[in-house]
Amino acid sequence: MSELDIDVPASFDPFADANAENSGPGTKDYVHIRVQQRNGRKSLTTVQGLKKEFSYNKILKDLKKEFCCNGTVVQDAELGQVIQLQGDQRKNISSFLVQAGIVKKENIKIHGF
Repeated sequence: MSELDIDVPASFDPFADANAENSGPGTKDYVHIRVQQRNGRKSLTTVQGLKKEFSYNKILKDLKKEFCCNGTVVQDAELGQVIQLQGDQRKNISSFLVQAGIVKKENIKIHGF
């Protein structure tokens, strides 16, 4: 062996986790809370990604009573069931879901301006 023999470590693939079969968007079980602007000052808050075993109508009923706003549950082809509430209720909904024990704080994504 000569002095120049160097042991090269095995190659490291930083994108190996991204190429895994079950690591696409939506596999982390996040709850997405978004606000959508309607017309003028009116806005709409949507909640998607809640687990299927929860009763969406009971959660909606508690949210409506807690925040004094109207809302509905909409069935979407891609996203499944989505809760819609009137007004910008992003912070209120995130704190409600954490206090009720429905979702952990680190699993909530808040989107919007």
